[in-house]
Amino acid sequence: MTELRFTHESDASRYTLYRGDDLVSVLDYRDDGRTVAMTRAYTIPTFRGHGYAGELVARAVAELERSGDRSVVPVCWYVADWFAAHPGRGGILAGQRSA
Repeated sequence: MTELRFTHESDASRYTLYRGDDLVSVLDYRDDGRTVAMTRAYTIPTFRGHGYAGELVARAVAELERSGDRSVVPVCWYVADWFAAHPGRGGILAGQRSA
């Protein structure tokens, strides 16, 4: 199986997931310094159906959890559904964090 590579392209305000040299999924966001609004999760049509978008969201959320300085606003329906399916990760959602 080809290894997946996760990248954070902050200059383009997006996270990406590659399978080998192929870009398979993109997660666009807007960062205001306090929150990261995840605005669009997109998988290249020929790569759909393999869980790449979910893997990408999981890795992006993990990176934000590690940094600990921003909360997430799930603007994209896919990201909102991902959080609904992973309630244990909801502590990073804007309005869900404890002081």
